[in-house]
Amino acid sequence: MWARKRMAPASDDAREGGLSRRAFLTGVAALALAPSLAGAKEGEPSDAGALSDAARRALAQSPYVYVSPLRSDGEESACHGEVWFAWLDDTVVLTTSTTTWKARAVARGLDRARLWVGDYGRWKRPFGRNESFREGPRFEARARAFQDPALLERLLGVYREKYPDEIGRWAPRFRTGHADGTRILIAYEPI
Repeated sequence: MWARKRMAPASDDAREGGLSRRAFLTGVAALALAPSLAGAKEGEPSDAGALSDAARRALAQSPYVYVSPLRSDGEESACHGEVWFAWLDDTVVLTTSTTTWKARAVARGLDRARLWVGDYGRWKRPFGRNESFREGPRFEARARAFQDPALLERLLGVYREKYPDEIGRWAPRFRTGHADGTRILIAYEPI
């Protein structure tokens, strides 16, 4: 079950012990989320009450979610990329490069996102964009970015089951990226 500790957003000039805003927010998210992700038990009540039955079924079966960070005005960003994910403790968890819009949005304090669940093919195509993912189940979520080696291993365990043909090639890259700081975990908690 997710910890319900809420904190006021830090301003750009906020510092905690001399840390940058990004380092501070990453640390706060790790402290608030990691224990609950690492320690939740099967059968505990879900905090993901905002999800439709269709979204829950799709999250249990789908290989992809399509993620669009929301801008400060609540509008979707231009990014809607399809990504691998794990449904852990009633939360969508994924790993991404720190240079992606998903990661940069969270680092900038844009912690809301819209997610669609299903396999609708590649979003970007040679001649335009595939918007068919919009027909699938969707929900809004609060995003948190952090580093947690134990959660990364749980995520990779799910990836081994969901993506057996590809994970052998990607797992070393994911581990290396988390070790050198070029990748982060993002957890999307339905709201």
